[in-house]
Amino acid sequence: MLPGVAAVAFADGRPPNEVSMVNNFDLEASPTPPGQSQPTAPWVAVSPEYFRLLGLTLVQGRLLDERDTQQNSDPVVVVDRAWAQRFFPNGNAVGARFHEGGCARCPWLTVVGIVSDVKYAGLDGPADGTVYWPLNRSSRFRYLVVRAREDPHVAQSAIRTVMRQLDSSVPLTSAATIDELVAQSLQLPRSISLIVGTFAIVALLLSVVGIYSVMAHYVQQHAKDISIRVVLGGRPSDVLRLIVGQGMAVVVGGVALGLIASFAVTRLIAKLLFGIGATDVSTFAGAAVLMLATALTACARPARRAVTAQPAAVLRAE
Repeated sequence: MLPGVAAVAFADGRPPNEVSMVNNFDLEASPTPPGQSQPTAPWVAVSPEYFRLLGLTLVQGRLLDERDTQQNSDPVVVVDRAWAQRFFPNGNAVGARFHEGGCARCPWLTVVGIVSDVKYAGLDGPADGTVYWPLNRSSRFRYLVVRAREDPHVAQSAIRTVMRQLDSSVPLTSAATIDELVAQSLQLPRSISLIVGTFAIVALLLSVVGIYSVMAHYVQQHAKDISIRVVLGGRPSDVLRLIVGQGMAVVVGGVALGLIASFAVTRLIAKLLFGIGATDVSTFAGAAVLMLATALTACARPARRAVTAQPAAVLRAE
């Protein structure tokens, strides 16, 4: 083992967005009816060391071992928890059998273990589950998966040197750390999210300015009514509360309709959201509070000026 390298494994796919095969299969316990499409899931061929290297937890059964990679061994697979819950929500997936690739004459594949979940079809992809099968010598495409003890880039340089010494014709390309792979997978959603977020902030600011302007104009139009109420003996505090209440009633109705529409529309961008739901309560509450506070300020300030102004001056101006 090279210095700085803790473990090595092989696979024909790597998370979170690279899988070499999405295969169909037919379960023995629930065969696909004639004329219907068989279920599919990502299939990843791995060496026995892959599970421990990637830190996958064994939920039930056993992991793949060296015996399973032999040509004359019984065909077995390991599935993840999402696959087990998808096809055996009320039962035990260990021991289940299925034919792969629609080959009814092929030997049964038997599930011998269940591991924790890892996504291979994108972080925003559906949780269809993953099937792991033994990587044998006939596999054409392999990833060398390495767990480094220290700086992975230092280990990468040492691995390249060893690979050239063993066989200079073997290419070593597309090297990346798991953090870099995750960042690449999120690059497009992050860019789109940034654009959408920028437009959302601009729209929110325009809404705030618009609400303030409309409500200020609304109160200004009622300046004469305010002065008449004050002249007729109305207490300024009561008149102020009345005007603000009338203005805020319009705003509250508009905010309520906006929240209802937002709950429906935001589901269209659910795939662009990470770490936050399409119906995140705190986000909706924050936007609603900002709108209401802006409207309250827009109503209260001109209304207060109208209440405290000289009624004769206001009436002459009108």
